[in-house]
Amino acid sequence: METKNLTDAMNWRYATKAFDSSKKIPEKDFENLLEVLRLAPSSFGLQPWKFVVVANKELRQKIRKASWDQPQVTDASHLIIFTALNELNEKYLDKFIELIAKTRNQETKDLESYKDMISNSIKNMTKEQLNSWNEKQVYIALGNLLTAAATAKIDACPMEGFDRKQVDDILNLKAQGVHSVVMCAIGFRSQDDKSASLKKVRFEKKDVVIVTI
Repeated sequence: METKNLTDAMNWRYATKAFDSSKKIPEKDFENLLEVLRLAPSSFGLQPWKFVVVANKELRQKIRKASWDQPQVTDASHLIIFTALNELNEKYLDKFIELIAKTRNQETKDLESYKDMISNSIKNMTKEQLNSWNEKQVYIALGNLLTAAATAKIDACPMEGFDRKQVDDILNLKAQGVHSVVMCAIGFRSQDDKSASLKKVRFEKKDVVIVTI
């Protein structure tokens, strides 16, 4: 994609507040967005996340109640809950190293030094630090989704305004070893969404970009 087209897409997008509930994202386009999430970068490539697509309407209604009744949760074509792993243990790390070996046709023994480097980095973190680190990786994936959706002219609304514990309980996330971090409603804007006509408010480049000399 040309830089100009990407810039145009970013100018087009906004945090959609009202979705057209009658419009659904074509399955092929949605699968492409899920692939973008799967390919998202993460530190060490560890991918300490799971993306929960909430298709069940009853669950979405419950999540809406846990999100201060924000209509995006139920009105958007799709709702994705971004979750982070509750822990990064040796079992997960072994699985990751085995995947590298299989994908790149290597022996796991040749990756021991890489595994040790990752393991030592993790062990040097407190539980709170590791949790924070995992959640930061999730936001990288969210950023990728927002950009990809914009380039496909699909609207999105990232949302932190929800009760995490309630959502975790609704989706039984603890049993899957993850916890909710942020969610994103995606679909197509309603013609009644007044936010769509608002001018984008951003500081000038000179105010946010520092170039060292």
